[in-house]
Amino acid sequence: MNDADGNSKEPAAHDWAGEAGTRWLAQLDRFESMIEPIGAALLARAAYVAGEKVVDIGCGGGWTTRRIAERTGNTGLALGLDISPELVAAATDRAQRAGLANIRFEQGDAATAMPEEAPFDRLHSRFGTMFFPEPYAAFANLRRMLRAGGRLDIAVWAPIADNPWQRNVMAAIRRHIDLPTPQPREPGPFALGEQDYVTDLLQSAGFCDISFDAWTGEQRVGGPGSDPESATRFVLDGMQVGDLVRASGDDTRAAVHRSLVELFERNCDNEGVRMGAKAWLVSARA
Repeated sequence: MNDADGNSKEPAAHDWAGEAGTRWLAQLDRFESMIEPIGAALLARAAYVAGEKVVDIGCGGGWTTRRIAERTGNTGLALGLDISPELVAAATDRAQRAGLANIRFEQGDAATAMPEEAPFDRLHSRFGTMFFPEPYAAFANLRRMLRAGGRLDIAVWAPIADNPWQRNVMAAIRRHIDLPTPQPREPGPFALGEQDYVTDLLQSAGFCDISFDAWTGEQRVGGPGSDPESATRFVLDGMQVGDLVRASGDDTRAAVHRSLVELFERNCDNEGVRMGAKAWLVSARA
């Protein structure tokens, strides 16, 4: 993508209230199934119990929020907070169809919003805290959502070097397109990959008793059952880098498509395309 002077230009930062949220919604079931194992691991680590009041940050389509509602029961509450109105609408519909009464969803920016139910007993987020333009201020606001002694549980991606599912995809695309060089700690999927940085963010916000567990496994690109062709379409249609590919010429787009199919063919079994992944499961006390 080029600017008016013909220079390489990054796509706009993740606009979860707009295009990024729409993109996620269009691929919602595939995204959800792709990261479900990490979400399940985070839920197991958090170990919610009946009666707890929990806010789920960046709830997306509400998969984790619904699981939290099941665990907290009729005496508890699960509130899903997301900046995308489209995802909030989809999450609300799915919760209603699931017959859950102790759940609601709210549209808002977690960096500044303060739901009326605050302070909460617990704060949860599966990959919803890496996109804040001003992370120190945002994490301070997350701290204010919790009562004294409340607990935070979040999942964030480890560094891209530890995530072949993303590193190798970007390398295949970079063979054909000059991709912008990611800047350390800039808002994006891998912004919180450094444990020291996450620790500083949390401590500066007033959290203590910070701990990390590593989740390692295989990421099913495009969700379980994807074949190389469908996984390629998922990357190009669902991930932000697809914007840069679409801005290229027909020949370049075709070359990128072929390179991704070839990559996924080398990493495919009977259950779909699989590549290595690593995330941090982080907990802290307010």
